[in-house]
Amino acid sequence: MPHMCSFPLSPQIIFYEDRNFLGRSYEVMNDCPDMSSYLSRCHSCRVERGCFMVYDRTNYMGNQYFLRRGEYADYMSMMGMNDCIRSCRMIPMYRGSYRMRIYERENFGGQMYELMDDCDNIMDRYRMSNCMSCNVMDGHWLMYEQPHYRGRMMYMRPGEYRSFMNMGFSGMRFMSMRRITDSCY
Repeated sequence: MPHMCSFPLSPQIIFYEDRNFLGRSYEVMNDCPDMSSYLSRCHSCRVERGCFMVYDRTNYMGNQYFLRRGEYADYMSMMGMNDCIRSCRMIPMYRGSYRMRIYERENFGGQMYELMDDCDNIMDRYRMSNCMSCNVMDGHWLMYEQPHYRGRMMYMRPGEYRSFMNMGFSGMRFMSMRRITDSCY
């Protein structure tokens, strides 16, 4: 049974083996940790409803990409992906307040700042040169490695993230953060 959320209809993404929506397809309406048992490769997709994070490794690992409603006929060249989509996660609709604490060091150490809205550059706003851990209290967020929402990204849902390095993001600094609001849907 698909995971239901506050959409009039459930979120839906359709993956295709080949570019331009050709070849075998696989429809997803919730999280999928490993698509390899359904498709041997995936080179295009169509988001019918909702928003999804797609990953180039199984179990929601590797590089992450945010997809909203639309057609992605050749997402590998559009997003600069080096590999096929291997897993995806549905982002639930959220209509509440947003709150996240970012920390300069791992395990919530060093300077701490609380965000309730988007931040396009933590260096300019807080004089913070690094963000190594965070606590997402409310809402769903995207964190980017460069200012102005550029570069590689990471999806953050409510929870404690004590060490970005232990999550497979060693050497990557997060410099901007954006809320995933209902305008994304």
